[in-house]
Amino acid sequence: MSHLQPAQPALDPAKFRDPLVTAKGEKRAAVALSGLRTLWVNTGTLCNITCRNCYIESSPRNDALAYLTAAEVAAYLDEIGRDRLPVEEVGFTGGEPFLNRELPSMLRDVLRRGHRALVLTNAMRPMRNHAAALLALRAEFGPDRLTLRVSLDHHDADLHDLERQEGSFAVALDGLRWLAREGFRVHVAGRADFGREGEAAMREGFARVFADNAVPVDAADPVALMLFPEMDAGRDVPEITEACWGILGKSPDSVMCASTRMVVKRKGAERPAVLACTLLPYDERFELGATLAEASRPVPLNHPHCARFCVLGGAACSR
Repeated sequence: MSHLQPAQPALDPAKFRDPLVTAKGEKRAAVALSGLRTLWVNTGTLCNITCRNCYIESSPRNDALAYLTAAEVAAYLDEIGRDRLPVEEVGFTGGEPFLNRELPSMLRDVLRRGHRALVLTNAMRPMRNHAAALLALRAEFGPDRLTLRVSLDHHDADLHDLERQEGSFAVALDGLRWLAREGFRVHVAGRADFGREGEAAMREGFARVFADNAVPVDAADPVALMLFPEMDAGRDVPEITEACWGILGKSPDSVMCASTRMVVKRKGAERPAVLACTLLPYDERFELGATLAEASRPVPLNHPHCARFCVLGGAACSR
């Protein structure tokens, strides 16, 4: 089975240049913040492995996004409480979040304030190094408000390892089994187009892996097993105009930036910044301010990921 996809047309360089109008001169769609329900925290771009197609280019050497501190995250949690923002969940992504030694403190702060917490992890050694802290959080707050979403690109070990590194599937699966045995709430993230067999076959393959390893994940549940579309900003994709909402039968409120923002700290920066979403960590056009209040303005859908991943792909990083 090949993991390679058919060649796709290259992106027209005239597209996604003007935040107000498309290359054809039509009014570009923008998405207003209907209510901040998920706050994402990028704990830093460093990762214990280097994947072939990581959209954020995480690696053991990429520190373009520095480690956030628990105190910096607490300031945003304070803002949420002070302004009574409707945040339900705080998600942690990277890089590998468990490389940030302050992650357990951040998680405890989120949980004690009554929010749900979600951690995106490869479930490898960095996570296992925090086993005692994770068990303490589960004991203090119970198993239902902390979710660990483990990255398995494919249910076939060889294809997963081809993307991540040799032997990584076995290590990640061992981490997933440990989480299941210890009673943590677990989800899995895969890649929808990886392997080219189609979504139904992908879900069936994952279901076999889950059953064989006593992992309580429903492979038919699109939240418990999220299959994300590929993100290649160099491939052609239509621009999204205001008219597209009616044509596609979609609401702007269904798009991720209607309900989410992400906090990052750029290398060398004095303070963190708030971005429109998790997918565009390096594009300064999507940096909205230093506070959640400043970042509440509408977001023009002026990037290929906005079209392919969110509007046409129907994906979201949280529920």
